[in-house]
Amino acid sequence: MFSEQLSPRFSDTDALGHINNTMVPIWFEGARTPVFKIFTPELNLSAWPLILAKIDVSFEAQMFYGDEMEVRTYISRIGGKSFDVFQELWQKEKRVASGTAVMVHFDYQMQKSAEIPQAIKATLASHLFNKAQ
Repeated sequence: MFSEQLSPRFSDTDALGHINNTMVPIWFEGARTPVFKIFTPELNLSAWPLILAKIDVSFEAQMFYGDEMEVRTYISRIGGKSFDVFQELWQKEKRVASGTAVMVHFDYQMQKSAEIPQAIKATLASHLFNKAQ
């Protein structure tokens, strides 16, 4: 699991004083950086090996400005050419949102998906989601 703490900004709120629902996918994307580094440690965009195929987000409780948040990032599925990143957003010891991003290992020169190398699969497996956590 990867964990990242964040402090919501005032500008992250909506007219009702809640965290705006558009912020969660942005925070989730930012918290996927450690996963990106498994594939390209230097985050070199000219050698980028991933493409996003799908995201979904479930909102489970209200989120508020002024209270710290934690994004927990796991791997929930590893396939031959793709994998799923499962993420949770926590505030005040309560899970307030969760979501999954389907990532594809992609060869931009060939413009097609590519097999995930075994060494990378092994590293991804060390971050597998465990419901008991």
